[in-house]
Amino acid sequence: MSTDAENAPVRVALVDDQALIRSGLAMLVDSQPDLTVVAEAGSGREAVASVSVAGADVVLMDVRMPEMDGIEATRTLLQRPDAPRVVVLTTFDLDEYAFDAIEAGASGFLLKDAPPEELLAAIRTVHRGDAVIAPSTTRRLMAHMAPRLRSDHARTAECEHEQAAVESLTPREREVLVLMAQGSANLEIAGELVLSEATVKTHVGRVLAKLGARDRVQAVLIAHRAGLVQF
Repeated sequence: MSTDAENAPVRVALVDDQALIRSGLAMLVDSQPDLTVVAEAGSGREAVASVSVAGADVVLMDVRMPEMDGIEATRTLLQRPDAPRVVVLTTFDLDEYAFDAIEAGASGFLLKDAPPEELLAAIRTVHRGDAVIAPSTTRRLMAHMAPRLRSDHARTAECEHEQAAVESLTPREREVLVLMAQGSANLEIAGELVLSEATVKTHVGRVLAKLGARDRVQAVLIAHRAGLVQF
């Protein structure tokens, strides 16, 4: 039997410095029975100061804004308990701002000119706990940024913790993580390892738990920082 919480609409916050874009997004989101806009903000600073934004389930976050950009706003929001999930809205597919926001904890990024149905699907996907970066895009993004990723990681104290987490994986879990980091979807991983897709999903869940990763994107970042995948 479903609960009221399960039936409640997904609460969405919109953060963009252009009022026209916020208005268009609000009309789109509110047209769906399972989604509702609960907050809007015109800058990162306004977003992090808003109780309503922090209390949303999913935040659509522009990366380029005055006062405080979407990267810093994402990092600040996600440091809080029960933080919302963040989807970064960007103009360019391989925008370095988008990468920085993902590293700050966002669950993925979406192009501003994406079809409406893709944006709506992204909100629902992120709310379920999955990431909204397609595997092929993940691969291109990581290949583009891998040199900086490894360089930055070498300078962080987090390196040892992440390396220990990676080493705690079973051989099968490590295989799954490597294939994830190479851009393979669950079905492709299942074919490569001769497993059922359900079994792969179980392995992916265990990998995320052991790595302390919020979602698939964060696990892929850790795999690259640990040097499991080279480009």
